[in-house]
Amino acid sequence: MNFKMSEYRQIKLIVKSELADTISDLLEQLGSLAVTYEDAKDDPILEPLPGQFRLWPNTAITGLFASDAPVETHIDILKAILGDNIPVMEVELEDRDWVRAWMDSFVPMRFGSRLWICPTNARVDEKDAIVVSLDPGLAFGTGTHPTTALCLEYLDSQDLNDKSVIDFGCGSGILAIAALKLGAKAATGLDIDEQAIIASSSNAALNNVQDRLTLINTNEPYTMDKAPYLVANILSGPLCELEEIIAAHVKPQGHLALSGLLSEQVDEVLSVYERDFDNLEVKHKDGWALISGTKK
Repeated sequence: MNFKMSEYRQIKLIVKSELADTISDLLEQLGSLAVTYEDAKDDPILEPLPGQFRLWPNTAITGLFASDAPVETHIDILKAILGDNIPVMEVELEDRDWVRAWMDSFVPMRFGSRLWICPTNARVDEKDAIVVSLDPGLAFGTGTHPTTALCLEYLDSQDLNDKSVIDFGCGSGILAIAALKLGAKAATGLDIDEQAIIASSSNAALNNVQDRLTLINTNEPYTMDKAPYLVANILSGPLCELEEIIAAHVKPQGHLALSGLLSEQVDEVLSVYERDFDNLEVKHKDGWALISGTKK
């Protein structure tokens, strides 16, 4: 099904983060079909902890309504409740085929010498290409972010044949699936978010590797064998806090790759991981970094 934005109207407000949930509830009570949150003033949030949900200090909230909704009346109601200090406006949406535009913006990308991430509406004609089919989705990880790219390039550079790999914080499952496509005999994806588990399962089936991928929600107790490879792309704060757990998942002389950290956060993460890992090396990409090493 193709959706034209002329079928919808939207109301937008910019508020302080402490009012965001209240505004969202008001929009839903007025019949909003969907509510989105965006950064209104370029205030990036780089360090949420696992399970933590934080909003920007200035948050833009948009409610999407059907084209026949009484948007003008909704705006009057919101103004009456919120007063004049919070602007309430209708924002016009360009009439486009948004499904096609969304897909057209995601093109095949190569990582390393042979690994490609390719949307399902495209193909790769390169000889000996190893292709992971993946479309953008709810869970983070399509290869477009530098940290994901660094992890994919790392996996492409390794001999994964007949090895097992742990994707710690699997998100979309892209790293685990790439490892399996690159020759790993088995992979395990760990995540605290049930949506990530669902997305990883769906993407594994899309790539016909579901029989070799085990997915674990780490909010529940679990046991598993140590692996010769572990990749984690989950931001520097959680990486530091979870070092003991991450190290416990890696076999002696096993290989580790960590990303999700800014280049200026490298020294802090290195100081934590040098307790259990040797041969630590760093690669940088667009202000982000990847640390690799081997278990002592």
